[in-house]
Amino acid sequence: MIIDDKKRCDWCTSSDLYKKYHDEEWGVPVYDDATLFEFLLLETFQAGLSWITILNKRENFRKAFDQFDYQKIARYNDDKILDLLQDAGIIRNKLKVYSVITNAQAFIKIQEEFGSFSNYIWNFVDGKPVINNRNSLKDVPATTPFSNMISKDLKKRGFKFLGSTVVYAYLQATGIVNDHLESCWKAPQPPK
Repeated sequence: MIIDDKKRCDWCTSSDLYKKYHDEEWGVPVYDDATLFEFLLLETFQAGLSWITILNKRENFRKAFDQFDYQKIARYNDDKILDLLQDAGIIRNKLKVYSVITNAQAFIKIQEEFGSFSNYIWNFVDGKPVINNRNSLKDVPATTPFSNMISKDLKKRGFKFLGSTVVYAYLQATGIVNDHLESCWKAPQPPK
């Protein structure tokens, strides 16, 4: 159990798993393609569900989806899909399972075009995180014109289940956008 006096963003205080995720991962800039794909997969399954549901099943997803290896996922066949749809440890949504395979294939195409998915996604912000100064959760939008633009581009490139809300959550999770509340111990500090 995490017992400390750290002030965190309000959304993550309900469990130790949430706190650990908030403290160690959420909003930390990710440049590694493997991790960027992991979050893409998890955010795809999170659509319409709470993030804690996905966090609780994260290790099950890791095992079911070959450690989030997008090269393997891009080649999944019908037998593997049937196995996934029978795996009670993950979210067994047929459309989401199929979309992850499609997304892995599109992810690889972006790598081929841009050298890495990281180059592609970070190019939208010139390689530097967008730092927002949010006072409360009600100040944090579900979508922005920025997430609308990226979602539209990803869809044009063949991605599925990546609407603007999912994309904005993805940008926050991977630190491309930093939405830690100003009262949070993880909030970016102004330069001295």
